[in-house]
Amino acid sequence: MPTVPLYNMTGAQIGEIELDDRVFGIEPNQAAMHAAVKMQLANQRAGTSSTKTRSEVRGGGRKPFRQKGTGRARAGSIRSPLWRKGGVIFGPQPREYSYKLPRKLRRLALKSALSSKAKSEGVLVVDELVFEEPKTRRMIEVLDSLDLYSKTLVVTADGDVNVIKSARNIPGVKPVRADFLSVYDILDHDKLVITQEAVARVEEVLAR
Repeated sequence: MPTVPLYNMTGAQIGEIELDDRVFGIEPNQAAMHAAVKMQLANQRAGTSSTKTRSEVRGGGRKPFRQKGTGRARAGSIRSPLWRKGGVIFGPQPREYSYKLPRKLRRLALKSALSSKAKSEGVLVVDELVFEEPKTRRMIEVLDSLDLYSKTLVVTADGDVNVIKSARNIPGVKPVRADFLSVYDILDHDKLVITQEAVARVEEVLAR
């Protein structure tokens, strides 16, 4: 089992913790992670882009000029796609981009991302993250004590409101509950700070 140091909020090492091989020690599957990231990005698309066809553009109900004798090409409406301010041919319409991957593939991708981060020494486990009140300065002090100056993902077990409010305003730092951990977030951040309770929650779900 991979063993990583266990820190407290002051940055002092207070012990070690063993991570489950079935979650943090597998051989990362690149294809699964790629598929999971593509799915998440697709699910974030709004799909609200829209253009009007010739039947939706206002005006153009009357034939602009007679069929013959003008020397011009025949036309039936000023809202033809061939005309300025006319409709759009095969333009984008509102649609749903989201889709789902099989459950086993999603779990494999998540375990692969966690294992990849653990192998690159990007996982830092803290015994707890507890704030009496939301305080961004206090969270900055915790991150500084852990020598974290790059993009950091802060994972807690239950989404403590004080922790979330203390971390969400810091550039490059994103707080997230263990239940909402995603492959994209793990790969998009350089470091993963996770509480001991959140580690147990993740292993309980993924080590089956």
